[in-house]
Amino acid sequence: MKGISASITGVGQSAVGRRLGRSPLDLTTEAGLDAIADAGLTPADIDGIATWPGEFSPSPGFSGVGAFELKDALGLDLAWFSGGFETSGQLGAIVNAAMAVSIGLANHVLCYRTVWETTAQGIVAMQQSSGVGKASTVAAAGAPVSGMLQYLAPHGAVSATHWAALLAARHMYVHGTTRSQLGALSVNQRANAALNPKAVLREAIDLDDYLNARMISEPLCLLDCDIPVDGSTAVIVSRSDAATGKNAPITIESMGTALSSRPYWDQSDDGTTMCAVDAGRQLWQQTDLRQDDVDIAQIYDGFTILTIIWLEALGFCQRGEGGPFVAEPGRISRDGRLPLNTGGGQLSAGRLHGFGHLHEACTQLWGRGAERQVAGDPEVAVVAAGGGDLAGALLLSRSR
Repeated sequence: MKGISASITGVGQSAVGRRLGRSPLDLTTEAGLDAIADAGLTPADIDGIATWPGEFSPSPGFSGVGAFELKDALGLDLAWFSGGFETSGQLGAIVNAAMAVSIGLANHVLCYRTVWETTAQGIVAMQQSSGVGKASTVAAAGAPVSGMLQYLAPHGAVSATHWAALLAARHMYVHGTTRSQLGALSVNQRANAALNPKAVLREAIDLDDYLNARMISEPLCLLDCDIPVDGSTAVIVSRSDAATGKNAPITIESMGTALSSRPYWDQSDDGTTMCAVDAGRQLWQQTDLRQDDVDIAQIYDGFTILTIIWLEALGFCQRGEGGPFVAEPGRISRDGRLPLNTGGGQLSAGRLHGFGHLHEACTQLWGRGAERQVAGDPEVAVVAAGGGDLAGALLLSRSR
């Protein structure tokens, strides 16, 4: 990418599970120290922190550890830091860190994303009997709302499941996408999760299981939705000429961060796209690599329809062809032409908000996938994260 000099040199992850009963700071320090050691560094080498969404937490457990708290916990001496919600999706922390090291504000930035939704929701559920702690509820009953929710909440559309269902229904109407095609994604990712020891759902499912699953918000069923978990993922972004650790640096070849579309879930173009179209288009403008060069794809799957929209936005298939693309036998399996979400993604491994996808991409590029490792020594990966008004994409290369 023009002007960028940033590499990923280490990754780390805490335990991942449901209702672990651990504090978000405990999870974050575990992941952070794991990533620092993986990069061959010590906390004294870390001079930057980047996180998303900082301390902003619209629902229980959505976040919980800001940059200040982690800086204090690890005793870091920072030259630069960043944390906040309004950025290019969940990967915005990586984008910010890459820019910071490229212009010399820092040498090694600890980037992280921590969730503890299941434990937090359990606490809320015990404290209140009103249901405020339900996993997908963004606006609690009677709570003041603002932004787009002031228009959606009066209709009962307070969950991201409702918003994604609108996209799915429209995609089906305009392009003929089917539930069986969405189900192909869910079945494929569960097969991948079966080989991931950290995945929270590992029992095999088939298309009949998908089609018979409980409907959540038509046309999306339970198996279209990601799984809330507790866990933290950390990534070290280093200035490329400072990347002298034990791992072969993973170069950040390009970043997609553009925002031209209207930044709302329910007002994108013809209702079948998201702001992903802007980030996806920009990603390929900054590099000579093309879609055929990509060995693995780790694509956001908060809901199955979002993955299909991302695949179209990134140009792996034409607009409207995402359904047939994922349903084609051998296309997205681990031994297929575009291995997709090889660790199980958020649908089966757990909702780690984009950082889980980035961790899996690095795991595969470094050949650490064990039973789920993609054959052929993958060198190039696409990582994309975000839904609706949040969108960011990375193109990574282990070697060129």
